[in-house]
Amino acid sequence: MKMFTQTKFFTGSVLLVALGFGQTLKAQEVITIQQAVDNTLKNNLTIKQAQFNAAITDENLTQSKYALYPTLSASVSPNLTFGRGLDQTTFQVTNQTSLYTSGNLSSNVNLFQGFSKINQIRQNKLLLQADQTNVDKIKNDLILSVVTAYLQVLYNADLERASKEQLDIANKTLIRENALLDAGNKTLADVSQAKSQAATAELNLTNAQNALSISYLTLGQLMEMQPNQRFVVQAPLIDNVKAVSSAANAEEIYNNALNIFPDIKLANLRSLAAKQAIAVAKGAYAPSLSLGAGLNTSYSYQFDYSGAFPQSSFADQINQRLGQSIGMSLQIPIFNGFTARSNVRRAKITYQNTLTSEQLAKNNLNKVIFQATTDLKAAESRYSSTQNAFDAQKDAFYVVEQRYNVGLVNSLDYSTAQTNRNKAEIDFIQAKYDLLFRAKVIDYYLGKQITF
Repeated sequence: MKMFTQTKFFTGSVLLVALGFGQTLKAQEVITIQQAVDNTLKNNLTIKQAQFNAAITDENLTQSKYALYPTLSASVSPNLTFGRGLDQTTFQVTNQTSLYTSGNLSSNVNLFQGFSKINQIRQNKLLLQADQTNVDKIKNDLILSVVTAYLQVLYNADLERASKEQLDIANKTLIRENALLDAGNKTLADVSQAKSQAATAELNLTNAQNALSISYLTLGQLMEMQPNQRFVVQAPLIDNVKAVSSAANAEEIYNNALNIFPDIKLANLRSLAAKQAIAVAKGAYAPSLSLGAGLNTSYSYQFDYSGAFPQSSFADQINQRLGQSIGMSLQIPIFNGFTARSNVRRAKITYQNTLTSEQLAKNNLNKVIFQATTDLKAAESRYSSTQNAFDAQKDAFYVVEQRYNVGLVNSLDYSTAQTNRNKAEIDFIQAKYDLLFRAKVIDYYLGKQITF
């Protein structure tokens, strides 16, 4: 992960880094790394989408359990007939208008279906666990993104401060060169060199301010903040950088991450769900046995105004025509165009694919952890080296500056010493934040809370 291209050094206990856009800070919210993480986990829309998906899977699981219950349905069928027809009361053929209504209540329960419903419930449980773990994975990935963006803000803020200091020195040098030119002690070449140095310093400051604004925007977007919301971030103490240790064992970190890292758990759950899908598909091979029961009755009314045919009351007709039924149904699959076989084969292929994805997730985790521990050791060495180089360049520039002030060093040598000092400062800042980031990556894979 390459985060940093340029940086700046700061000392002191706590630095409040200002939001860019060239505005003067007033009363703004101060956000720590933990607050940035909490705001992201609370507001990020990607997390909410994953939670909705988990809620749908939870409902699928509930419905698959309800599928074990018997079904119960009722129906009423009224019919109005005209002309000749059979009187449902006297069973005589008549020529009249009649109302005939039948009712039915039926229930059915599957006694056996190749355990498909049981296996579907088991698969849905695994799918729910997978979706819940996916929420954790997204949160976990966002935490690392927030840490990256947070450190990028700190890095660019230090770069901006260093660029301002470099521009201040360059402007003072230009003023001094112009004064010496007026006094006849400097040439136009000396002034041109100073102007070039000031112009370069001004460009560096502009670039640093732009980079700071963009890094603040990136962090704000992760927290789902509006672009016009202003905040500042709290930087770590310099002592925390010195306290970083690279005594991390890659093998131990990997073994620990296998048990707690959401990516691995998610891949494993998807493999288990795919395996269960094979059992669901195989259920289509088995016979299906179901039990059914029902009640039915009817009522009829003839619109006969002559009174020739006496009609039974509603209650009497319902009781007299009440019928009951109970039965079983056995369905044996013989040939269905190889649909069941194809579904089983597809389920097996999917299972093998998820096993491959699971192993790939483990391999990638192992790779990035070993790379992270190597990067941490290299960052620690580079931090120490760049600190020593920066201290040496500061001392060298101080000596050159003192000699330059009394005319013992020309402007070209002075400009070279200043450039070397600035470069050493930027290298040191970059090494400092690179070391911080590498250390936080190790904490990330250890499952530790990331704090400064």
